[in-house]
Amino acid sequence: MRRTIRVKRAYEAPDPGDGCRILVDRLWPRGVAKEAAHIDLWLKEIAPSAELRKWFNHDPGRWSEFGLRYAREVEQHPEALAQLMAQVRKGPVTLVYAAKDEEHNNAVFLKAFVESHGKALHS
Repeated sequence: MRRTIRVKRAYEAPDPGDGCRILVDRLWPRGVAKEAAHIDLWLKEIAPSAELRKWFNHDPGRWSEFGLRYAREVEQHPEALAQLMAQVRKGPVTLVYAAKDEEHNNAVFLKAFVESHGKALHS
């Protein structure tokens, strides 16, 4: 059975099809009311470190290296990763992020990371 993982900016309206909405940023998105965001789980621990975020600075030329560094950081937080994987096993999940760049951000990376570790989804 294929599990659905989506990514969505925090500034986009929640949708019933989003399933479990997980904020994967360390900081709450500016200007977004907590009630309006409909966040079910906030996994701050799985967000990139401040140092990595500042180094990356959403530079597409650093995307590959960002992925390598971020994967190492994600693996240092097995509890948060386990929480994320448990939610994915339950049903649809939407990874919510605040970045303007919709192609190069931590939620996009996390989606690919979780999908590449897909065999864990069926355990």
